[in-house]
Amino acid sequence: MRILETKDFDFYLSDELIAQTPLKNRDGSRLLILDKKTGEIEHNYFYNIIDFLNPGDCLVLNDTRVLPARLIGEKENTGGKIEFLLLKRLGLGVWKALVKPGKRAKPGSRFVFGDGSLHAEVINVNEEGSRTVRFEYRGVFEEILDRLGQMPLPPYITKKLEEKERYQTVYSKNRGSVAAPTAGLHFTKELLGEIERKGIKLAYVTLHVGLGTFRPVKVEKIEDHRMHAEFYIIDEPTADIINSTREQCNKIVAVGTTSCRTLESIADEDGKVKPGSGWTDIFIYPGYRFKTVDNLITNFHLPESTLIMLVSALAGRERVLNAYRVAVQEGYRFFSFGDAMLIK
Repeated sequence: MRILETKDFDFYLSDELIAQTPLKNRDGSRLLILDKKTGEIEHNYFYNIIDFLNPGDCLVLNDTRVLPARLIGEKENTGGKIEFLLLKRLGLGVWKALVKPGKRAKPGSRFVFGDGSLHAEVINVNEEGSRTVRFEYRGVFEEILDRLGQMPLPPYITKKLEEKERYQTVYSKNRGSVAAPTAGLHFTKELLGEIERKGIKLAYVTLHVGLGTFRPVKVEKIEDHRMHAEFYIIDEPTADIINSTREQCNKIVAVGTTSCRTLESIADEDGKVKPGSGWTDIFIYPGYRFKTVDNLITNFHLPESTLIMLVSALAGRERVLNAYRVAVQEGYRFFSFGDAMLIK
C-alpha cells in the first residue's frame, strides 16, 4: 500500500462556500448521507437525521463547553493593543496562551483587560512560541472570562458572532475547549428528545478540544504528523451504555470527530470501553481499524486536515473526496457553521 501524503487529501473549495454565520435554525442545515461500503450519496436535511438512526443505536456526543478564551487588552503604561488566546490551564490563575503581537509579550510584560478587573503578566516564552501567563483578579476567573472574553472562532470565520451560544452545543456542560465540537451544533433539544423517544440512546463523553486538532499538517507524509494531546473524561454510566449497545449488536454513532477520537482512544481491541480520564493524541488516518465507532455525524472539513483524514479512514479516501466534490457542486456550506454529513 502506498504511503499517503498530505496532498492526497486536498480538494478545491471557493471562499463563498465557507459558512460565516450559523443558520437561524440549528437543525435546518443540509445533510449529505454517504454509504461507506458502496459510496452511494443521498441528500437530505439535518432535522431528518432521526430517519437514519434505529432503535437500540447509541449516539455519542461530546459535552465539552467552549471557553470565551479570546481576550483583547492593552499593555500597561504604553496602551499597546494585545490579544490573548487561552489554550490550557496550568494552575490557579496560570495559563498557556497564544499572544499577538508576540513582540509586546516578553517575560515581565504586564497587560490589563476590560474595566481593569483582570491583569496579566507574561512569565515565560515557551519553545513553540506560546506564553505562560499569570492572571491577577478578584472573584471567579470563569465569571470574569464570561464577561470579558470572546469566542475563539476559527480564522476562516471573519464575521462577528452575534450570539455566543451559537458556538456552543445545546448540551454543552463541562468547560475547557478552545473550539466547539461543531458536528453537535446541528442538534436542538427538541430533536434530541425525538431521538430518545424513538429508542435511541444518548451517551455523553467529554473531550476538551484544543487548537492542535485544527492545525494544518505540515509534513509531506501524514504518518510523520504528531497530534497535540487533549484531555478526555468518560464516566461509568456512559461506558455501560456504549458497551451494552455493542453487546446487543446495535450501532455506535459518534457525533463529531472529537467523540470518535475519544471512543477509539479508550476502547480495547474488542471495542469495549472503560470509564476513566486522561490525555489522548490519537491520530486516525486511512489504514486505521475502528474498534468501537460504526457511523459518524460530522461537518465538512478543511483540505489536508487531520479531520478529513479521520473521515477518510472510516469511509475510504476516494469515497470521501468524491462526496466532497459533490458537496461543492451542490453548494453545501463548509466548516464550523456549515452543513453536515452522515457516514453510515
